[in-house]
Amino acid sequence: MSVAELKERHAAATATVNSLRERLKQRRQLLLDTDVAGYAKSQGRSAISFSPTDLVCCRILQGHTGKVYSLDWAPERNWIVSASQDGRLIVWNALTSQKTHAIKLQCPWVMTCAFAPNGQSVACGGLDSACTIFNLNSRVERDNIPVSRVLTGHKGYVYSCQYVPDQESRLITSSGDQTCVLWDVTTGQRISVFGGEFPSGHTADVLSVSINSSNSNMFVSGSCDATARLWDTRIASRAVRTYHGHQGDVNTVKFFPDGQRFGTGSDDSTCRLYDMRTGHQLQVYSQQHDDNDVPTVTSIAFSLSGRLLFAGYSSGDCCVWDTLVGEVVLNLGTLQNSHDLRISCLGLSSDGSALCTGSWDKNLKVNLLQPPFYKLIASDLNPKPSFPLPFFCASMVAALSSASRSCFKILSCLRRCGHPWVEAQGEDCTVDTREDHDTRGGRGS
Repeated sequence: MSVAELKERHAAATATVNSLRERLKQRRQLLLDTDVAGYAKSQGRSAISFSPTDLVCCRILQGHTGKVYSLDWAPERNWIVSASQDGRLIVWNALTSQKTHAIKLQCPWVMTCAFAPNGQSVACGGLDSACTIFNLNSRVERDNIPVSRVLTGHKGYVYSCQYVPDQESRLITSSGDQTCVLWDVTTGQRISVFGGEFPSGHTADVLSVSINSSNSNMFVSGSCDATARLWDTRIASRAVRTYHGHQGDVNTVKFFPDGQRFGTGSDDSTCRLYDMRTGHQLQVYSQQHDDNDVPTVTSIAFSLSGRLLFAGYSSGDCCVWDTLVGEVVLNLGTLQNSHDLRISCLGLSSDGSALCTGSWDKNLKVNLLQPPFYKLIASDLNPKPSFPLPFFCASMVAALSSASRSCFKILSCLRRCGHPWVEAQGEDCTVDTREDHDTRGGRGS
C-alpha cells in the first residue's frame, strides 16, 4: 500500500471519528435539560442566609515583603505555609499569628507551595523548573532549614504542586511544559509523566492540579488551553476525559467533597462545576461585569459539605457562592477589612472552620466561619454522598437543603456554640477593625 493510500485512509478514518464525536456530543447535549440552580429553584429552594458576621476576619498574617502567590493548610494542624515573591516560605501558626519557620529560597520566583500529609515537610516550586522539599523537623535554626530533596525534570516553570493524600512519598506537580508529573519524593525520581508527547494531553501551560481525596489515583488538571482534564495515575498515556466550556485559561481546579465532581475557575471570570463521570457541565457561577473590567478567577475552595464555594478574584473580591442556587451570598471584598489588591490564593482548613486568603497586598487573612455554618460544614452532612447518574440535582438539593435546616435550628445559640478557634484562644479571637484597611483604591489585577 502506497503512502498516498495510507494518508487517504487516515484522513477518512479521522473524518469518521470526528463525525461520531460530534454525534455523541449532540446526544449528550439533549440530556442537559437543566442545571443545578434551575432544578433547585424549580423545587422552591432559595439561597442560604449568609451575612458578614458569619465569616469573620480574626487574624491578619503580616511578614512577607512581596506579593503572596500561594498558601496551603497543614492537614492536621492549624498551620499555614505561604509562598511569596520575596523569596521566602513562611510557616504560620494561624491561631497565634506567629511564624514558626521562615525559609529563604535559592530561587526567589516561587509560585506554589504545599504541606505534606503528615505536616512535617513542605514543598515549593517556581521559575527554576524544580520542586524543592524542606523537612521542618531539621535540627537547625528555623530560618536556615536545608533542602531535603530537589525534584528536577520539568522543562518549564512549576506552577502547582500537591502531595497525594496519606502518602508523604508521592507528589504531583504541573508545569509550563504542558505536563503533570507524579514523583517519588524519597528517591527524587519521576514515576509517571502525564501529557507531553501524548495526544490526549494539554496543549498549553498546566496551571493547577487537584487530587481526589476519595480516590487518590485520580486527579484533575487545569490549563491555559481552556480545558480541564481528568487523569488516572495508573494510566499515564492518556487523559481519562477532557472537559470543555471555559473561554479562557483555567487557573484553578478543586474536587467537590464527594469526589464525583470538581470545580474550576478561569480567566473568563466564571467558576464551573463538572460531573466527573458523565462529563457534563452542571453549573456556571458568573456575575455581570463591564466589558472593560472582567476580573479573573484565581483560586477556589469548597466547604466540606459542598454547599459553599469560595472564589478569589483578581479584583480583590472573594465571593461566597451558594452552589445549590448559583448565587453569591457574601462578597468579602466589600467589607472594611478586605484585601487591597488581587487575591492570588485561598484555602479552607482541614476541619472546615477557617478560610485563609492570600493577596498581592503581601498579607494573608484568616476568616472564621461562625458556629452554625461551621456545624453545617463540618458535621451536618456526610462529606461523601453517593449521587446517581446522570445528574445529581435532586439528591444534591435534598441533601444540602436538609443540612441547611439543621443549620438554622441552631441559629438561636450562635454565641453559645463553641467554635474550636474561639475555645483555643478565648477572648483573644477578635475581629480586626483597623482603619487602614478601609481604603479600596489602588487595586491591581
